[in-house]
Amino acid sequence: MAQRLQLQSLLESITPNVYFQPPPNVDLQYPCIVYSRDGSRTQHAENSPYLRTKRYMVTVIDRDPDSVLPDRVEALSLCDFDRFYATENLNHYVFNLFF
Repeated sequence: MAQRLQLQSLLESITPNVYFQPPPNVDLQYPCIVYSRDGSRTQHAENSPYLRTKRYMVTVIDRDPDSVLPDRVEALSLCDFDRFYATENLNHYVFNLFF
């Protein structure tokens, strides 16, 4: 849990509106970052799990198609751009982040 809170703080340094797995009844304030646990990567040594890193799906949502927020997220260590889509006049930039 403490590690996820560190990620929350890191993302809040990019924009103050950060949501972890928001329920459907939450009104998002844009621009924002929405993230959720997506998987993990396990490294093995001598046939045993040695190092496990959690993967999060991080989505930047902004009305501005030229927003700098996606660039700031993509600059994070162990972060890869996955896809882009637009819906309801909102631009969504999806990233995979190991943290």
